[in-house]
Order: sequence, then C-alpha cells, then structure tokens
Amino acid sequence: MVQESGRYSSYEEMCSSFSIEVPQDYNFGFDVIDDWAEKDRNKLAMIWLNQGGVEKKYSFRDMKNYSNQVANILLKYGIQKGDKVMLMLPRIPEWWIISIALIKLGAVMCPCPTMLTPKDIKYRLNAGKFKMIVTNLENAGKVEEITDQCPTLSCRFLVDGELPGWASYPVELLYPAPVSHRSVSMPTAKKTKSTDPMLIYFTSGTTGEPKMVLHNHAYPLGHLITAGLWQDVTANDVHFTYSDTGWAKCAWGKIFGQWILGACLFIYDVRGKFKATELLPLMEKYEISTFCVPPTIYRMLILADLEKFDLRELRRCISAGEPLNPEVVRVWKEGTGLSIDEGYGQTETVCCIGTFKGMINKPGSMGRPAPGWNIELHDEEGKPVGVREEGRIAVSLNPRPVGLFVEYMGNEEANRESFVNGFYYTGDKAYMDEDGYFWFVGRNDDIIKSSGYRIGPFEVESALLEHPAVQESAVIGSPDLIRGMIVKAYVVLAPGYEPSEKLIKDIQAFVRRTTAPYKYPRTIEFIDELPKTLSGKIKRNELRERELSRYANNN
Repeated sequence: MVQESGRYSSYEEMCSSFSIEVPQDYNFGFDVIDDWAEKDRNKLAMIWLNQGGVEKKYSFRDMKNYSNQVANILLKYGIQKGDKVMLMLPRIPEWWIISIALIKLGAVMCPCPTMLTPKDIKYRLNAGKFKMIVTNLENAGKVEEITDQCPTLSCRFLVDGELPGWASYPVELLYPAPVSHRSVSMPTAKKTKSTDPMLIYFTSGTTGEPKMVLHNHAYPLGHLITAGLWQDVTANDVHFTYSDTGWAKCAWGKIFGQWILGACLFIYDVRGKFKATELLPLMEKYEISTFCVPPTIYRMLILADLEKFDLRELRRCISAGEPLNPEVVRVWKEGTGLSIDEGYGQTETVCCIGTFKGMINKPGSMGRPAPGWNIELHDEEGKPVGVREEGRIAVSLNPRPVGLFVEYMGNEEANRESFVNGFYYTGDKAYMDEDGYFWFVGRNDDIIKSSGYRIGPFEVESALLEHPAVQESAVIGSPDLIRGMIVKAYVVLAPGYEPSEKLIKDIQAFVRRTTAPYKYPRTIEFIDELPKTLSGKIKRNELRERELSRYANNN
C-alpha cells in the first residue's frame, strides 16, 4: 500500500513514490486492530497513565476483544450501522475501546470535548440527530438537563457507574450478552465500504455555530501521511500526542495512523490543573520517541532546564495548530538537539502540508504539500498567485485526496462556499517562497488591511511573544478614520508585569525592531484573558466586534 515512511532521498521522490490505495471495503476496527491482534497477540497498543500515577497497558489483542464485547452491548441497545453516537469522555481507555466498537458496527461516531455546556450538547445532539450519547458520571448531569429537548436521543450510556434511565457499562460487564466477546454478532459487521460515513467532528466555531464535518471509512488511511511521513512513526515507536479526545487532533495523533503503522500510544489522562513541565519526566520514563504538542506547550516546556532530562530516545518532534515562533524552535533545539517540524491541516483534512522527514526545516514555515495533495494559492478570482504573493489555500479535487472530508453535513451554504470549481478552499491564507515552502498568513477574515498594506496577525503576534512581558496576544484590525484600519494588540501580561504607558511604548518599539515597522500595533490593550473557543483557538471575531462597537459608539 505504501513505502516505509522516512526512507526517501528527497521530497520529490516521496511525492512520486508514496501512494495510498483505498480498498472498496474497509473497516479500521477489523482491518487494523483485529489484524494486529492476529499477527502479534502480545503487541503493545497503549500505555495509559493518569496524573495520580495509575498505569494500565493494553495490547492489540485486548483492544480487539474489549471492542467486540462493547459492540455486542451496543447492539443490545439498538445501535446499528448508520446510527449516530456522541462520545463525550476524557482520555480514558474506554474512549478507544468504544470508538473501535462503533467503527466495527458501522455506526457514525462523534467525539466531543467534556467541557461542553448543556447548551452545547443540546445543539450538537439535535443538529446531528444523535441516537445515543456515551459519557461518564462527571458529565451526566449536563446531559440530564437537556434530554427532554432532544427527540432523537433514545439511549444514554454511562461508562463508570449507574444512574436511573442510563445504560451502564459496568453492569453490562457483570451480565454479558449471550455471545462470545471474541466476535461481533452481526453478519454484516465487516461490510463497511470505504465511502460509508464513519465520523463527525464539530468545528470549533470561531464564527457562527459549529459545522458538522463528515469523514468516511477511508479517513484513517489518509493519516498514513500524518503518522508515517510527518510524525515518522514506525512499529517500534512509543508515540505521544497531547490532545483531548474531543478534537480532530486526537484523530491525527492518538489512534488512526499510529495504529495502522503498529506504534504504541502513550496516553496521559490530564484532568484539571496541568503544568506542561510534568511531561518531561514522563517522556524520560516511558522513552517517548515521537512527540507532537501544540506551540503553547512547547513555549512552556522551554522554560524548564531541558538538559536535565534523558530524552535520548526522542528522535522526532512536530507541532501543528498554529505557527511556531522561530525563537521557540531555537531554544528547543539547543536543549534537545532536535528541530520542531511543523505541519498544517484542519478538522476537515489530514496533515496536508508539512515539513516531512528528511526535508530542510524552515522555522515558522508549514512546509510543502503532502503526496497526493495538489495544493495551490489563489487570489479572490480563483487564479494562482505568484511566488511570495499571499493567496487562499486551495486543495485540488482532481483527484480527490484521501483523508479530505466528505461534506459539511446539513449545510449546503457552507459546502457551496468551500467547494468551488474543482477546489476545496480551506479559509486560510498563505504565501509560498522560492523553494516551494508555504508560510501561514492567517484566516481569510483575520487579514488586516491598513494604509494599503495587508498584515497577517500571526506575524505581529509572533513578534509580540518574543517580548518578555507578553504571555499571550491577539492581533486584530481596529477601525481608523485615516488609515481605514490600524493594528491593535490585545495582550495578556506575563506574571510580574503591570500595565503602563511606558510598557506599551516599550512593546511597540520592540515589535518595530523585530518585524517590518508598518506592522507594529499602534494600539495595545491589556486584558486578563483572551476569548477562546473550546479547542483553545482565539475568537478574533469577538474582539473585532468589540472594536467595531466601540468605533460606532464614538463616531
């Protein structure tokens, strides 16, 4: 199906040699989990650890047997092929076991974060017409608040206890269905086509209500790029991606591509307060070899004395979610000897642009398009732009790449806006340098047009973060009578700093020196906390609306 990852002499050879064959019938549960279980009954699939130090280990054989057991329980409660089931669980092993069971049954799973409010849950259950929700005691109360307002919800499933009106996983384990846990008692269970629906993710919703992103059963195969070419995962690796189970980053780093390639996952079940530096002794103890965390965690990790930890097994470090500041890459390399290779993608895609194994690392760059992903940069009329010209990221649908989502479910307007003239438009802007590397500029709506200049917020935020007083920042355009828009920065100060006019001038001067002078923030407002989506993305639209409202009231 694919050449072994990381064994290419050049990017060009990788693009010409690597391919993914998608069979007509495909099921990740049977074709990957059960296949590994049969090939090597002792092969380790997961090391799970919580913050209290409790450790559990699971082989692929365990995952096969437990998932079959759960599939039979779900069948008992009426879950069949095509039924939609919402999963709202923390990073506990049951999330993986139930996910595999749902995939085996051909049900459509929808992972959601546990931090959802009752209002969020109600919106999602009704938008997707979900038949079942799976959660734990800690979150059951939120579901109970809105159950009577969700007409399609016929079953509530609890993984860790008993409540009236809920199916109970522990009780079901005491009284198992009269079938073997070693098989799924459904004649058509294995017959999922690669084009059948498998997975729904709700986008983070930086503007408007979250959209439903639909993926099919071929989607796991698309992550051969993410895991094999970008993360460089092999069957001998212990891979650690830091992500909640409710986000697409979990699909990128904590299940599909890694298990297809036979790697062992390290799962750290974080609840409540968390310090990034607690990861370092765990990386040493469990000999993590491939590692993926977002830039915010790298920024915290470099505050530690990295040389104190024995990270000799660590060989590949990657990051995605937002562009990395080059200063972070420099300090990390000084402490570990390893660069951080960036990648780009969305809930809608796999890793489709990346600094793949063997490529030259250009700090701050997303890298180059993945094999099978023909990606161009277009102007507003859909015409390709030149080198170093800013353009909209456009994914060619000829041929349609493996791992690209099917559609926005129930949202024809969004589909019409995104799929145009044979291309999928991601909604992001970038430019390409002379070597074919892509550089992120920002979301379409985030670009600031000031005095004839076009300014991407990331460039300014990246410069701001290098100032010692700045812990976090968000940059937007603020209306201005003379310039049309000016650059404004909302800044969360680092501990030990207090707001002052002197500090504003110092930060402004620093940014002028660090980046092009016209990009510096002409206005800085100190703020205790930035508005963010559930997935941690900054709600710049909320800050823009705040500015527009102030401008309207003052004029």
